[in-house]
Amino acid sequence: MTHSPPQPARILLIDDDPDVVVVLAAQLRADGMEVTTAGDGLEALRQLEDGWPDLIVMDVFAPGLDGWTLARLVKERADLPIIVLSAVASNDSKADVLEEVGEDYVVKPYHYPELRARISRVLQRVGDRSSHGVVRLGPDLTLELHRRRATVAGQPVNLSPFESRLLYVLVGSLGTIVPTDVLVARGWGDAAASDASYVWATMRRLRQKLERDPDHPVHLETVRGAGYRLNRLPETPASEAATGPTRAGDGAG
Repeated sequence: MTHSPPQPARILLIDDDPDVVVVLAAQLRADGMEVTTAGDGLEALRQLEDGWPDLIVMDVFAPGLDGWTLARLVKERADLPIIVLSAVASNDSKADVLEEVGEDYVVKPYHYPELRARISRVLQRVGDRSSHGVVRLGPDLTLELHRRRATVAGQPVNLSPFESRLLYVLVGSLGTIVPTDVLVARGWGDAAASDASYVWATMRRLRQKLERDPDHPVHLETVRGAGYRLNRLPETPASEAATGPTRAGDGAG
C-alpha cells in the first residue's frame, strides 16, 4: 500500500508590520510550510472564509480589530491553535493570553529558531486533530475540515463552522467515544445556554449531509448514555461486497 507524502503545515500569519510579514513568511516557507498572510484582523477573517490553516501566528495588536476580539472571533469559527506575537513582555499579559486564547506567546523581537521550535511543538500537540489534507472515512465519505467541506459519494457537501468543529473533535478521537459534554465544550465553549441539545441538532444535520441512511448511521454513531463515536469503514463498498458474481439459480423467487 502506498502512502501519500505528508502535507505541509498551513500557517496564517497576521501582522501589520510588512517587514515582519515578509521576513517571517519567507523563513516559514523555507522550512516547508504553506503560509498565507493578513495585514489586519478583517483581512484575516476573510482568509478564514477560504479555508482553515493548521495554526495562526498573530500580533495581538493588529489593526482593524482588537487582538482579543479577533482571537475570539477566530475561535468561534474554528478550534484553531494561536501563537501570539507581541512586543509586550509583561507576565500578566502572557498569562491572560495563554489562559483565554493562545497556545503560546512569543515576545518581539523574536528569535526565529525559538519561534520555529514553538510552532513545531504546537503543531505536534494538535496533530491528532487530523487537519492536514483529507480524512478518508470509507469509500463514500472524505472530509476536508480545513475547507469545511466533505465529499459524499462523489458529491461535494459544505459544512457549517459548528459542524466542522464537532467533526474536528470526533476525528481526533476516531473510533472512540467522545462524551457529549466534551463536544458541547469544544463546539460552543462558554456560549450562553449551550447544552446537549446543540450537539443533538448539529449531529442530526451532519447525518443528513454525510450518511447514506441518516436514520441508520454508520459513521456518526450514538453511544447511548455516553456520547458519540466517529467510525471509519472498510474501503470496499458494502454494495459491492453484497453484489458479487451471481451464481446459477440465484435470484428473486
